[in-house]
Parts: sequence; C-alpha cells; structure tokens
Amino acid sequence: MWVFSTAGCRWLGAAGSLAVTLGGWAAGTLPVRGGWGLWEPRGSTPTVAGAILAYLGLTLLVAAWWQYGRLLRAGADGRVGVTLGWWAAPLLLAPPLYSADVYSYIAQGAMVLEGHDVYGAGPSVLAPGELGHDAAASVGGHWTDTPAPYGPVFLVLAQAVVKLTGGSVVPAVLGMRLVALGALALIVWAVRGLSDGRPGALWLAALNPLLLVHVVGGLHNDGLMIGLMLGGVLLAVRGRWVAGSVLVGLAVMVKSPAAVALLFVGIIVARRCGGGVRGALKGLLPGVVAAGVAALATVAAGTGFGWLRTQSVAGTIHTALSVTSDLGLGLGLLVADDPEPVKAVVQQAGLVVAVGIIAVLGWRAWKGRLDPTLGLGMSLVALVVLSPMVQPWYLLWGMCGIAAAGAWDGVWGRCLAVASAGLVYETAPSGHTPAYGFALMAVAAVAAAVLLRRDTLPRTEPGGGRAHGTAPAQAPAPPVPAPRRSRAGGRRTGTGA
Repeated sequence: MWVFSTAGCRWLGAAGSLAVTLGGWAAGTLPVRGGWGLWEPRGSTPTVAGAILAYLGLTLLVAAWWQYGRLLRAGADGRVGVTLGWWAAPLLLAPPLYSADVYSYIAQGAMVLEGHDVYGAGPSVLAPGELGHDAAASVGGHWTDTPAPYGPVFLVLAQAVVKLTGGSVVPAVLGMRLVALGALALIVWAVRGLSDGRPGALWLAALNPLLLVHVVGGLHNDGLMIGLMLGGVLLAVRGRWVAGSVLVGLAVMVKSPAAVALLFVGIIVARRCGGGVRGALKGLLPGVVAAGVAALATVAAGTGFGWLRTQSVAGTIHTALSVTSDLGLGLGLLVADDPEPVKAVVQQAGLVVAVGIIAVLGWRAWKGRLDPTLGLGMSLVALVVLSPMVQPWYLLWGMCGIAAAGAWDGVWGRCLAVASAGLVYETAPSGHTPAYGFALMAVAAVAAAVLLRRDTLPRTEPGGGRAHGTAPAQAPAPPVPAPRRSRAGGRRTGTGA
C-alpha cells in the first residue's frame, strides 16, 4: 500500500506533526500572559479537544517514523533530509510544546540584561516592568526560584534573543526556536559526517519524534549541546582536534554533560599519535583547550563562574524516570523517618557507578576495541540512566552518538528506538506529567518491542511451514565482512556489541 511507502510515511508524519501543532495551539504549554491573543487558554472544551488532536498527531508521527525505519532496514532510499524538513516544518509556528523550559531560558536571558545574578537567584526576581517579566510568570513551579544550571554560552544566546525581541513572549519563543533549528542542523551535519551518510543514523537521531517534539517543539537546549558536542567529535575524527575541542568546550558551556565527550576526543587524539605515554599526554590537550574555551566564554559573557556551583540544582527535583531517585526514596521510606539522606546516598552511588562504566568504555576505546563515538553514546546513556534527575529528552544525549557511530540497527539502536517510541508519550502537550502519560508510555514501548521482535523473527505458514521467501533453518550464515578501521584508529562495531 502507498501509505507504507517512504512517500506515504513522509505525508503521514507531516500530517501528524501538523496535528500536534494545531492541538498545541489549544493544549500546548501556553504562557500565563503575553500570548498576544494567539497562545492563550480557550476554555476546557477546546483544551481537551486540542490535547486529543495532539496525541492523535503524535501517534501518526510515531507510526510513520517506525515504518520509515523498517523501510530503511529493507534498503529503501529514504531521502531522510527531505522527510525531516516535512516533519519539522509544521512545528515552527507552534507554541511551546511538552515543556515550559523555554520560558526559563527567556527569563534567564532577561536576568542577565537586567543585571541580576542568574546563578544566585531564579526568574522570580524579575519585577513588573523589567524585561522577561511575562516569561517569568510562565516558568514551571520548580524553576521559579532555581538558579540557572546552564553555561554562559547558552545564556548569551538567550540574552541576544531577549534583546532583539524586547522580551515579548511570542517573538522571544520564536527566536529561541531559530536557535533550536540551528541545533537541529548541527546534529544532522555531525551525524551524517560521523556515520558516513547512513540514512538509518539520521532516522534514529534527527527524524526521531522524541527529538522533533522536544527540541523543535519544546525548544530544549539539549539539542544545541548535542549538536556542538558531536560536531566537535566529527572534527576530531577528521584530524582537526583543536577546532573539535573548541566545539566541545562550547557544548559544555551550554550543558555540562557534554564534558564526557572530552574523554573520547582525547582518546581519538591519543590513538592517532600511536598511543603510549606520548599519546596519553597529547590526549589531555583537548581538555586543556576546552577548559580555556570555558574560561574565555565565562569572562566574555560577564555572568561569572557561578555555573560551577549550580550544576547539581536539577538533582534536587524528583523525577519519576530516575531509577536512583525512585530506589533511594523507596529505601529511605523503609529504613528512616527522613528518606532524603538515604535517597541522596543512592543517587551519589548511581553517579559513581556511571563514572565507572564511562571509565570502562573509555578504556575499551583506548585499546581499540570500541569505536570512540559509540563509546561516547553508550557512556551518555549510562549517565542518564543512573542520573538523579531524568527527563525523556535526556535519552537524546547518548542516542545521537550511538546513531552517529552507525549502530542505529544494532542491539543498542533498536533498544533506544523502542525507548523513544514510549518516552515520547510521558509528557503531555501542556508540559505536565499525568499518570496516564506513563500508561501510554508503557503501551507504546510494549507495542514497539512486539513489532520489532516480529520483524526480526522468520515468518511461518499457518501449518507450521516456513513462509515463502524465508531462509531454511539450517541455511549457512552469509560471510561476515571484516570490520573496517575507523578514522579514530579503532574498529567500528556497527552493532553496539
């Protein structure tokens, strides 16, 4: 059927994206004030109808994406870049979707312009008449009095958007969406370069509904961090490690988890020098370059070095997706009157385990047993899983790296595709996390897992015979081509194994 072709998927996904946008105009994360009469609540009936439309559109988008991946595995010529344009375009004029974080970004940029200490106070300090006051009114409750956990590079961008738009909510949101589109372009460039142009890599990384709704629709700065980080890795792989280290340093000055990339960029540099003591010493240089970039960016931005002390503020907010927070809270309720100390110990233990996993993956990459880009992606997934605060879009940190390494159709890539299909439902278009969101997440993930398993098992006739076109049970395995040498001196596994 036409609808199951790549062209049909392109149209189906675009229709889904349009429905998400139209539903978002009634049920999105609308501003409390300053919506210009466009992005404003319109009563309970339109809100419910808009939410239903957005969920239906999201389901169409996920279904189109999943079928698109099946076609790419079968060797179809997907023209992923064209499809990405079709699916992203309807989201450009949408209000903020699935999160109120963009209002924090705008308010924090305004705080810098108004002379407030963005690392010492939250958006609530913005008084009536100051730039960003309307945006501050729409900041989520947890973040109203929370200092910014972001680096000065991102705050400079937010400051520029506020200055150009006068802090008006609608133009400022659209300005931040231009930043998000730039981030998407960086991701596409980096993933395409690192994966040697594999369409499947872009399918998992850039075409993923989890990225589209949370980076383009939700405007999360995680997209910018990922784009700069992977761009730096790409330049390092191509032998331009100084420029690559600069990009990674800029990524760290957006969000600090990008610092993990410095380990693997250092390994790329060290292995290019032949390893040994000399290689190990040279492998430290990317960290030195990135530290210099961080210092210069901080001084140039004029925001101070307060970002060094605010990196843990997000961990104080409990999110149900954090395994260590849930486990720590449960243990704390069982063994103590105050569960918070026990919870903190478990959270710290999770981070220690994550560091250990990253060290092991780094060692394997150093020994040439693991592609550095794949090692970076796996490390960031481990960091997210064991982090004290986890949001659905955090999975993109490592998933884009795994896709870029060419492992989009391996064990890791398939597991992350299933997780993406589920996590995209966890948050409502309004930015809230309702109980039914977890139910929808579970149903979508199970459905994706069943479909994936069905696709990977040989089909059989009703009478027990093998379906036409499937291989006999004892058919010899095709010859396995020798793994090609990666440009970093290791081997590309392509499977995540």
